[in-house]
Amino acid sequence: CKILRCNSEYVAATLNLRGSGRSTAFCNALRSYSHCTRKTARTCRGDLAYHSAVHGIEDLMIQNNCSKEGPTSPPRPRPPAPNHQGLETLDICNYEKSFLYKHGQPPSYQHCAAFGDPHIRTFHDDFHTCRVEGSWPLLDNDYLFVQATSSPVAKGSNATVTSKLTIIFKNMKECIDQKVYQAEIDNLPAAFEDGSVNGGERPGGSSLAIQERSPGRHVEIRADYIGTTIAIRQAGRQLSFSIRAAEEVAHAFTEEQDLQLCVGGCPRSQRISRRDCCRGHRAAEVARALCKEMLPVEDVYFQSCVFDVVTSGDVNFTMAAHGALEDARVFLPNVEKLHIFQ
Repeated sequence: CKILRCNSEYVAATLNLRGSGRSTAFCNALRSYSHCTRKTARTCRGDLAYHSAVHGIEDLMIQNNCSKEGPTSPPRPRPPAPNHQGLETLDICNYEKSFLYKHGQPPSYQHCAAFGDPHIRTFHDDFHTCRVEGSWPLLDNDYLFVQATSSPVAKGSNATVTSKLTIIFKNMKECIDQKVYQAEIDNLPAAFEDGSVNGGERPGGSSLAIQERSPGRHVEIRADYIGTTIAIRQAGRQLSFSIRAAEEVAHAFTEEQDLQLCVGGCPRSQRISRRDCCRGHRAAEVARALCKEMLPVEDVYFQSCVFDVVTSGDVNFTMAAHGALEDARVFLPNVEKLHIFQ
């Protein structure tokens, strides 16, 4: 409903009316106002501001002896070209630029990832291997909702893998319409659920964009309006999720939104020890050799790789850990935190 735009155009047209032509100009402005409300009638039917405006126009036309037919006010002049001196000239759907203008420094960023069996790297650089069968929220804040659905990696196994990801980019004023992205194993689309590849018809629609990095294997979604980039990958029979989010965005949630694996990691009851799978295991030596080729540093990514290959028997899991490490290398603001050792 765009009734507020009609209101502001009417106020602008009548603000500085003076002198003998005031009555004519006032009637022109009222007719323009009436014309604008008629164009919004369909979308504004249930809006109180719309109904107030319609009744107000009728009363003012009667009081000022304005006819319903006649000339209207000329359109408002377009604002001058941006001069880069004030916030109003900045693109409000570019989070980084707006933050820099307001605070005099670039925003801080945080990184979270879920990959393999699944292993969770939280925004606070905690690292857990989780059971979490079924659907669990990775993120649930004012801007984003991300849910991962997991299923057992093999029959009778405690370990699970992510088989489905659902990402909701919540409606945001003039920037984007609400958009939903869904990925499942062997179905990694390069478009949102409605078939679009951006944020929609709004002025800032291009501030949300989806791009296929590798067909069926790697998709990247850039949400510049909230300073966030997401990577979704498939390696073997599992999906992985990585995000680089502005700190302010990552922390925009209430106490009720307390279950977020990216924020608190997985609950204690859902955690698995990576050591239990691999002690004195013949398969573990083979897995270590395979993982070492892809991951020369024996950090948690390497340990996770060994765990996944032993548990699943699928060598493709080396690619899951490698992809997560590559995403972290790109997304992590502090490269010194790239490797975690436990």
